[in-house]
Amino acid sequence: MDFLRPTTWGEALAAKAEHPSAVPIAGGTDVMVEINFDHRRPAHLIDLTRVADLYTWEVGDERVRLGAAVPYTRIMTHLRAELPGLALAAHTVGSPQIRNRGSVGGNLGAASPAGDCHPALLAAGAEVEAESVRGTRLIPIDDFFTGVKRSALEPDELIRAVRITRATGPQQFAKVGTRNAMVIAVCAFGLALHPERRRVGTGIGSAAPTPVRARTAEEFLAAALADGDLWASGEPLPRALVREFAELAAGACNPIDDVRGTAAYRRHAVAVLARRTLGWAWESYRDQIGSTEGGAPRCA
Repeated sequence: MDFLRPTTWGEALAAKAEHPSAVPIAGGTDVMVEINFDHRRPAHLIDLTRVADLYTWEVGDERVRLGAAVPYTRIMTHLRAELPGLALAAHTVGSPQIRNRGSVGGNLGAASPAGDCHPALLAAGAEVEAESVRGTRLIPIDDFFTGVKRSALEPDELIRAVRITRATGPQQFAKVGTRNAMVIAVCAFGLALHPERRRVGTGIGSAAPTPVRARTAEEFLAAALADGDLWASGEPLPRALVREFAELAAGACNPIDDVRGTAAYRRHAVAVLARRTLGWAWESYRDQIGSTEGGAPRCA
């Protein structure tokens, strides 16, 4: 196994062009596990840890451009206001050691259906900035995942950054695991309210061959909030509305039975997570717009 160590982004792209099957490594929290267990034995590794550009971020008026190797800890510390859903998801990743090394770019590169950052990226709205010696292209997050641990990246492309829509409303993330830490999600759910566009975003993890959005649930909730003038009033959500949203979210799943949980349990758990995250997000939204009438939506 050859270990390539570029010091600039240009050198990294040249190495990937010369060795398309080479595996990039920065944090190594996924790659080294696969290598240590002999699940992967690439001919070349491209070490990106000396490419400084990958560890920076830029906050714009509408979007955050997040370098592919920015550690989860930095997101939690510095981008909680701009990317609250992603910051919440980052809190659930592995251990402090893993959060200090792992990154969104690495999570995307692995393209696991159980990747913790994926539901938050789907809910918020993101684009993956992929680059090769041929040029740069932006891949909408909805089109990025093509199968189990497969993505839309071309063999000679590397992830340089992720462009994520800044939050203008509450965002939530929750997952179910077999224990409280250092665990692969049995299922996960991300929710983002976009009040300025009267839109709702969702993301589901570990309940289908790829991370997915609950599009029917999004459309139903956005329409219900608009029809009831709830965006403006901030009144408590009717229980029937919350229940319907949860059922539609569960309907977006296509889970399997495995060692972490059954398909039936995953569908049920996604419905519970959808109901709870909506309750938390709507309570935050009511506080945000200064509503004091009634109580917060009840979710169980």
